[in-house]
Amino acid sequence: MGETTNTNDSSPFGRKLRKDFLFDDDYININHGSFGTYPKPVQDAFRHWQNRAEARPDQFIRYDFPVELRRSRASMADYLNVPFETVVFVPNATTGVNTVLRNLEYDDGDVIVYFATIYGACEKTVKYICETTKAQEAKVEYTYPVEDEELVRKFKEVVAEENSAGRKVKVAIFDVVVSMPGVRMPFEALTEACRELGVLSLIDGAHGVGQIELDLGKLDPDFFISNCHKWLLTPRGCAIFYVPLRNQRLMRSTVPTSHGFLPRQNFAFVGSDDWSPFLCVEPALAYRAALGGEAAIRTYCETLAREGGLRVAALLGTEVLENKAGTLGKCFFANVRLPLDLSACEALVAAKAGEREAAGKKAVGREEVPGLVKNWAARMTAKEYGGVSGADRVWRGGWWVRLSAMVYLEMADFEWAAGVLKKICERAEEGEWLES
Repeated sequence: MGETTNTNDSSPFGRKLRKDFLFDDDYININHGSFGTYPKPVQDAFRHWQNRAEARPDQFIRYDFPVELRRSRASMADYLNVPFETVVFVPNATTGVNTVLRNLEYDDGDVIVYFATIYGACEKTVKYICETTKAQEAKVEYTYPVEDEELVRKFKEVVAEENSAGRKVKVAIFDVVVSMPGVRMPFEALTEACRELGVLSLIDGAHGVGQIELDLGKLDPDFFISNCHKWLLTPRGCAIFYVPLRNQRLMRSTVPTSHGFLPRQNFAFVGSDDWSPFLCVEPALAYRAALGGEAAIRTYCETLAREGGLRVAALLGTEVLENKAGTLGKCFFANVRLPLDLSACEALVAAKAGEREAAGKKAVGREEVPGLVKNWAARMTAKEYGGVSGADRVWRGGWWVRLSAMVYLEMADFEWAAGVLKKICERAEEGEWLES
């Protein structure tokens, strides 16, 4: 890691905060968005609750944990500006989405609408539901960059088409911040559109809490799930699940169904596991408050993502993904096109086909190229360079990389990432991925 430091020494953010986290000295976590991490004060709380559970398992799990869990729920209810009774914890956003889709009942003609950039696990859940129930699916198709108004219009058009075909859209799934590419969605306008159209809104806010200012009391979605272990800085295995009182009758069971299968006790106890991450919300919020609070964190990270993304693009001679209104980048992500041509990589396959055949190696199809390059680049950046992001994707004829901004990062880290990405692209152009 270079010696460059944050140019603004008065800022509480940047590399000076690395001392609060658990990273190896040579690791730069510019892919925070995939798995998150947490600071040492939160780790202390995490270990405390685990130790309490092992010191007196019966007492803690049966009697003490429920009391502490209510405190964490109250903290998140206050954070999201919703009643205490509307908030529970689940292990992750995918579990929350599954809980909603598996509890809803579907009649002939009921449709689940989702968007082209839905998280992969959630799309698979939709397909499973459509295989096992009467539900059908409909997708809102588009390619980024897209304007917010156009995305809302496309959604309304899909609902209208389903209605015209004699079907009824029961629920729509959409993100707060898309996972890939890392861009903000117009979730507020989509929630309002659902309300106008009589469609249940299911918001996959996996990247929401801790990144985007959220007032669920004002937004009033039908269902909202968000990981806390990504951007709020809790340990992994902690997500919030919000269901307003009007819809709680629809959520008949947890996933899996457990001892709490009783009215008003459904999410109180879902079986023995390590639920210590649920109890780390308060120390995570306290740490964030010590940095200056939510607004200060958002301002720093959004600014770093925008400026850092532009800097990486300039160093690579490429571009940042953004729409004309500049709304896609109102988050902690930057998406930068890599200086690597898909057609050139495909040409390498053709050029080396005879050489591979002579060596007795398996032929590589053109359709395999994007996945092979992506997986090779992910391994190299993680294992050889200590960071950057394996979360890249091919679209619009090239590769794009998603970079995360977080409180312990600064511009020097984005510049470092640009250097690594340039080296990776050079190695890819030489066909190293084809030999691995």
